[in-house]
Amino acid sequence: MLLAQNLPKAELHIHIEGSLEPELIFALAQRNGVKLPYADVEALRRAYAFTDLQSFLDIYYAGASVLLHEADFYDMAWAYFERAQADKVVHAELFFDPQTHTARGVPMAVVIAGLSRACADAKTRLGISSALILCFLRHLSEEDAFATLDAALPYREHFIGVGLDSSEMGHPPSKFAQVFARCRELGLRTVAHAGEEGPPDYIWQALSVLKVERIDHGVRCLEDPALVEHLAQTRIPLTVCPLSNLKLCVVDDLVHHPMKRLLQAGLCATVNSDDPAYFGGYMNQNFVATVQALDLSEADVITLACNSFEASFLSEDARAAFLITLDEAVAEHAG
Repeated sequence: MLLAQNLPKAELHIHIEGSLEPELIFALAQRNGVKLPYADVEALRRAYAFTDLQSFLDIYYAGASVLLHEADFYDMAWAYFERAQADKVVHAELFFDPQTHTARGVPMAVVIAGLSRACADAKTRLGISSALILCFLRHLSEEDAFATLDAALPYREHFIGVGLDSSEMGHPPSKFAQVFARCRELGLRTVAHAGEEGPPDYIWQALSVLKVERIDHGVRCLEDPALVEHLAQTRIPLTVCPLSNLKLCVVDDLVHHPMKRLLQAGLCATVNSDDPAYFGGYMNQNFVATVQALDLSEADVITLACNSFEASFLSEDARAAFLITLDEAVAEHAG
C-alpha cells in the first residue's frame, strides 16, 4: 500500500470543477453573494448520493455557480494542486468546462486566466507540471462547441487540447465530428469520455470519428473483444476512475471493478480521480482502494504509475525524466 501512495504519478482525468469541495463552495458563495440551495456544508454532502451520471451532474453544475471571478478559479485549482502534491502527483492534465461558466455570463478570459495562473504557480511553488484541456459539454450542440472553441482560441497558448464530457447516453461522439476535425487542424491534442455509461460503440466512434488519442473511462471496452485487442495493439490509453465508477453505479462494488482485467489484457490503463470532491477520493485514495479491492500486486501498481506517464501529453524528454524518478522511487522502496 505504501508503494502506491509514495510513487510519483501523473493524473490525466481530473475535472477541476469536480475538485470543488463543499467548504470552498460555501466560502466562495459567501465571498460572491451567491445563494445556495443547501443550508450548510453537511447538507450539501448529504446530497452526494448519486444514482447515475445525470444525478451527479445536476449537483455539479449547482456547485459551479459560485465560480464568478478569476480568483475563484485560481483558488479552486490551487486547492487541487495542494492535494495532488500530497499524493505524489508530479504532473496533472486538468479538464475544464468553459460552457458551464460562459452560460452564466462568466467570460472565457476569466476562466482561463485563473486556471492558468494556478498552473504556473503549481510549477514554481509545488514542483508540479500541468496542462489544461478544454472540454466540450456533449449535451449541448456542436454549434455551441464551435462557438466555445472560437471564444477560447485567443488564449490558445494556455491549453493543449480538447475533450468531450458531460451526459454520455444519447450523445454519441460522432455528434462532434466536425469540431474535433477543426481542433486537430489547429494542432490540439484530443481526448473523449466514452464507454463509462455508453456502449463500446461510443469508444469505437471516439477513435474512428473523432480520432482521439486517449479514451477517458473506457471500462465497457471489455464487452467487445475486438475493441480490447485494438486498444492493446495501439496502446490507446484509458484514463480510468475507480471510485467514480463506484459512486456513479458503473460497478456495484469495487471488487467487481474491471481494472485488473484491463491490465491483464495488456491495456494502457491509468488510475485517476475524476471529480474527487464528489466521489470521495483523490489520487491516492483511488489507488489504495483499488489495490485493496482487487488485490493488485506491486508489479500492477508500478505498471499503473508507468502507464500514467506513457499516456500523458508530456514531451519525450519530460516523460523520460519522470520515468527515471519513478524508477528511483521503486528502487528505494525495494531497498
